[in-house]
Amino acid sequence: MNKSVFHIPVVLVHGIWNTAAIFNPLKDYLTRSGWRVYALSMIPNNGDAPIETLAQQVADFVDASLGSEQPFHLIGFSMGGLVSRYYLQRLGGLTRVEKFVAICAPHRGTVLALGSNRAGVVQMQPHSPFLTDLNEDIHCLKAIQVFAFWTLFDLLILPPWHSQLPLGRVQRLNVASHNKMIQDPEALRAIASALKCLPPENTDALQKSRLDIRNT
Repeated sequence: MNKSVFHIPVVLVHGIWNTAAIFNPLKDYLTRSGWRVYALSMIPNNGDAPIETLAQQVADFVDASLGSEQPFHLIGFSMGGLVSRYYLQRLGGLTRVEKFVAICAPHRGTVLALGSNRAGVVQMQPHSPFLTDLNEDIHCLKAIQVFAFWTLFDLLILPPWHSQLPLGRVQRLNVASHNKMIQDPEALRAIASALKCLPPENTDALQKSRLDIRNT
């Protein structure tokens, strides 16, 4: 693999109750493979803060760590996938992110969220106003390369197929649990392969979409 593949850094966004430490196996794997990897710990991490607030923390972290123009790849795990999507779809991230990898993210919600009244958790309830709004213009993500990984054995995103997206490359992995999706060797290989994946042949169309977004 040409070393030029690795010149774009990777930013990792964790899920609820997690910190950047949950990414240690993934971060080590990607670093050994040649990428520069950055991970932030969002505060609070217990669902009290709305997803919009956490997404702004991602935006601030990216600017502080990479500057205001450096392109990068974005990986969002669990709730972090929704945080990442808000950054992409509402905070201008589409003009900078090259690839977005969503891992076990509740794109259509999880029934487990029905048991909480915490602001960020309520937003993950199926058919929540937040998800309804975010999914109404989900096709703007076609401006970048998108990958979604999920497992049938996910007991936190229920039903687990709510982690699928209606676009990009969607792949079910034979991984035993939610958290193993950023630890299991099969998952680590799949994530690295997504980051190495060459842009599609219609790269010009993708770039035009990015310019259209930047100019709106």
